[in-house]
Amino acid sequence: MTSTSLFSEAERLEQELRNASLDTRLALQPSVSKVVDRMRQQGMQVPSRLRRLDAALCEDAMEAQFDNLPV
Repeated sequence: MTSTSLFSEAERLEQELRNASLDTRLALQPSVSKVVDRMRQQGMQVPSRLRRLDAALCEDAMEAQFDNLPV
C-alpha cells in the first residue's frame, strides 16, 4: 500500500468514527491499528491525532472485554 493510499484509508476511517456508536468503534479498531502499523513499517510519520485515535480505540476494546466479566 502506498503512503497516499494509507493516508486516504486513515482519513476514511476517521470520518467513519466521527459520532460513531461504541459497537462501530469496536468494529473499526483493528482496521485503524493495521493502518497505523503499516505507516510505521513503511517509515512514515504517523500523525499524532491518528496515534491518539488508535490508543483510544484500543482502550475502548480493552474496557469492553471487562464489561462481560461476572462480579
